[in-house]
Amino acid sequence: MGQIAGVKVAATGSYAPEKIVTNEDLAALGCDSEWIIRRTGIHERRHASADQATSDLCYEAAIRCMNKAGVSVDDIDLIIVATMTPDHPTPSTACHLQRRLGAIAPAMDLNAACAGFMYGLITGSQFISTGNNRCVLVVGADLMSGTVNPDDKKTYPLFGDAAGAVLLTPDDEVTDSGILAYQMGSEGCGGELLCVPAGGTRQELTPEMHEQGKQFLAMDGRNVFKWAVRLIDESTKQVLQKAKLDPDELEIVVLHQANQRIIDSAVSDLNLEREKVFVNLDKYGNTSGASIPLALDEAVSAGKIKRNDLVLLCGFGAGLAWGTALLRW
Repeated sequence: MGQIAGVKVAATGSYAPEKIVTNEDLAALGCDSEWIIRRTGIHERRHASADQATSDLCYEAAIRCMNKAGVSVDDIDLIIVATMTPDHPTPSTACHLQRRLGAIAPAMDLNAACAGFMYGLITGSQFISTGNNRCVLVVGADLMSGTVNPDDKKTYPLFGDAAGAVLLTPDDEVTDSGILAYQMGSEGCGGELLCVPAGGTRQELTPEMHEQGKQFLAMDGRNVFKWAVRLIDESTKQVLQKAKLDPDELEIVVLHQANQRIIDSAVSDLNLEREKVFVNLDKYGNTSGASIPLALDEAVSAGKIKRNDLVLLCGFGAGLAWGTALLRW
C-alpha cells in the first residue's frame, strides 16, 4: 500500500481492430449467444486480422495518445508495455513499439496479465514522481483471440483484442495530485487457475502438447470468479481507507472488464451508484491488459472523466495478481 504524488495522466488513447465478432458469429463454433450474454454481459468483441501482432495494436493506441497530448516521439523518456501476448518471447513488444515509433527511449515489457496495465501505471508513475522521467508512455495490449482455444465454448467467447495507452507527466498545477493510494498484490498459489500450460521452460510445446491444446489459455472460471469478487471488495475498500475517502466521493470507477456479474457484485459491495461505474465490456469483451486503458480512453472521450476527478481503478487476473489505485485526474 502506498501513494505517488505529483503525477498526472496527460492523455489517453486506444485502438481496437476493425473486425467485430458478435455472439451470433460464434454460433458456428457451437457457442450459445444467450448463455454468453446472461453469464458475462458480452455482446461482441474485436479480433485482430491475420497480419496484426500485439505491437501493431500498441502502435495505433500510442500514436492516438501522443497526438492528444501534443507530444513528439522525442519527448518520450520511457516506454512500458503491459502484455501477456508478446509478438515474440524476445525481443520485447515494447522494443518493437519503440522501433516503430522511432523513439530512443528505453523500453520494457511487463507481464501481469489482466492486472498488467495497473502494474505498468504504478511503475511508470514512480519514474515520474522520483524526477527521473518527465514523459512515460504506458500501453496495455493483448491479442487474446489467438490465445484461447476456439473449442472451449465457455472461455473463447469471453476474450477480445485491443490496446490502450496513457501518457504520464509531472503535475505542477494541482496540489494533492497523482495516485492518492494504491495496492499491488499477488497470490501465486492460484496460478493454475489461469494459465497457459505449455510453451515455456517448464513444459516444452511438443507436438503432443500442441495436439492436446496446451498452448491455449486454461481457466477455472468458477474459482476465478469467486476470487475476483472477494479481491475487488477487499482491495478497493483498503485503498479508499488509505486515502480516507468514502465510495460516494468518487466520480468514476473503472474495473477490469472481465464479467458483468463481477462488476455488478462490486457495485453492490461498495454501495456505488451504478452510473459511476464505467462499462464497455459488452462491446469488447475481456481484452486483458488493454481493458482498463481502453475503458479510460472511452470515458475521457465521453466527458465522464475531467480534471481533478477522483478515479478508482482495479485490475485483476492471472498470477493471480491485482493492482488497485485511486487517482486524482
